[in-house]
Amino acid sequence: MTSGSAEEFTVHRPRLFGLAYRLLGSAEEAEDAVQDAYLRWSGAPRASIEHPGAWLAKVVTNLCVNRLTSARAQRERYVGPWLPEPVFTRDGALGPLESAEQRDAVSTALLVLLERLTPTERAVYVLREAFDYSHRDIAGVLDLTEANCRQLYRRAARRVATPETRFTPAAEQQRELVASFVTAAREGDLAGLERLLAQDIVWWSDGGGRITAARRPIVGREKVLRFLLGTSERFGGGWDFAVAEVNGAAALVVHAGGQLVSVASFDARDGAIAEVRVVLNPEKLAFAGRQFAASAPGV
Repeated sequence: MTSGSAEEFTVHRPRLFGLAYRLLGSAEEAEDAVQDAYLRWSGAPRASIEHPGAWLAKVVTNLCVNRLTSARAQRERYVGPWLPEPVFTRDGALGPLESAEQRDAVSTALLVLLERLTPTERAVYVLREAFDYSHRDIAGVLDLTEANCRQLYRRAARRVATPETRFTPAAEQQRELVASFVTAAREGDLAGLERLLAQDIVWWSDGGGRITAARRPIVGREKVLRFLLGTSERFGGGWDFAVAEVNGAAALVVHAGGQLVSVASFDARDGAIAEVRVVLNPEKLAFAGRQFAASAPGV
């Protein structure tokens, strides 16, 4: 491979990683898919590739669809709730997130909903919603008919729709909400926590069987409050807490001894915390841990 070809691939790499991550919900697997695409790129005759960006997007999409097919079986055997891997996004790791729509496209909540879809439905939905591909272009990527792509997109949109309208607060409001939660938890302020939590809050913990974590979602304000009281010692010494941008929104980041140990994302509804999703599985924190080590994510 010529240095020019390698340089051209490097130009496309960030977009390819963003595509692969949205399709897989795993930063580690996304990196592997992009590396596999690079190997195919390096072995392909240049004269046969008229539009490198489109060619690479097609390769990555189909690599990810194949990976998702096997991943579905693995996730069915996963110990406890499965959550996507967190990614610090303030440095542009997942591309520009300048609008509410762009941030929502990489949110933990949406990535969880995308797990409801078949691999092909997910590919159609991501290409359409996150990358603004036309149905004609999507058909070319997946080797389907345009009519089939339209049908798959409609089906996918219905399956990820939620009965309630999620309210995504402005970035500063989200940050204040997370910071208020940390303050109330640290101080053991039950009244403050009660005001912050929705009556029907759901708390998810992803330990993957690798670390102690609730294997079922904790539902309801009273149960979540009892759970927080039981883990209140973590908010004392030895644990460092920060608010950082993860998957396009303010999140709670916990580290100890310089190691990232958990990342919690928050969903709000009517000004209260409606869902909390905490990733504790060390394997799922590997990519974010490298980001964390490279820079101070809360800055």
